[in-house]
Amino acid sequence: MRHLLSTADLSRDDALGILDDAEGFAQALLGREIRKLPTLRGRTVMTVFYENSTRTRVSFEVAGKWMSADVINVSASSSSVGKGESLRDTAKTLHAAGADALIVRHPSSGAAQQIAQWTAETDDAGLVTGPAVINAGDGTHEHPTQALLDALTLRQRLGDIEGRRVVIVGDIVHSRVARSNAHLLSTLGAEVVLVAPPTLLPVGVDTWPVTVAHDLDAQLPSADAVMMLRVQAERMNGGFFPSTREYSVRYGLNDDRLRLLGDDGVVLHPGPMLRGMEIGYSVADAPQATVLEQVRNGVHVRMAVLLRLLVGTDSDQQRGDDKVEAAQ
Repeated sequence: MRHLLSTADLSRDDALGILDDAEGFAQALLGREIRKLPTLRGRTVMTVFYENSTRTRVSFEVAGKWMSADVINVSASSSSVGKGESLRDTAKTLHAAGADALIVRHPSSGAAQQIAQWTAETDDAGLVTGPAVINAGDGTHEHPTQALLDALTLRQRLGDIEGRRVVIVGDIVHSRVARSNAHLLSTLGAEVVLVAPPTLLPVGVDTWPVTVAHDLDAQLPSADAVMMLRVQAERMNGGFFPSTREYSVRYGLNDDRLRLLGDDGVVLHPGPMLRGMEIGYSVADAPQATVLEQVRNGVHVRMAVLLRLLVGTDSDQQRGDDKVEAAQ
């Protein structure tokens, strides 16, 4: 792995390897008074966010610092972007400044892929070099590390993901989280069901590895987990449903629907939550809810991703040595 741009690019072994590494980091840090590992000492990690973020940005920063990397935050509002600098020039500037990894959030789908192409170089041995690019959310396309931390949370709560039934509810059409989870959870053997009004389903959803439904109450009794998505009003132009009240009545997870899910069910939410709309006030704090567990797992998952991209696995290093020897 050189980049993490999409969960569709991850094999089952890749995904499980990242989850295993994340749990390994959690164990390594357990009980430490000073949560610091030397894993990425001397590496420079830059976060480049063109959209607002709390959980993703903070957890990537914490992940890098816990691994002893030098972490630099680049905010679009306070950088040369405000003077009209293009995304391409910003990416190449940060590469020239010494970035080993670029963690990118951008409102345009495909932005992370473009940055990976713009910053790629080929050295004298024929090896492709350049900073590792991690997609921290690009438009309505993908958010791979969110899907990985969701998968880790599900594995911890349910024991295994294969054969489990996961229902994803809400604003699917604008959700990069839904797309990433659909691909990843299917790769890991789960059955994924999308529940939303027809107006909040994307064109081409029939090509996704999912089942589509519109009646939430009918899906909950057979579900092992339910993931509630925020209605992204900031991406909407026009009316996608009659009113927020009607949406909440039909697609909100309230106390009655939580009882349909059962005591052993798992409730996930990528945040930020709109309490009282897609999720009830008491449901968000119920024992089945994993919102804060997801945040904690996010740090460990992002540590695992940084490890894999900047250090690699033993087999990755061996293949790299073989290529260098062949070139010589």
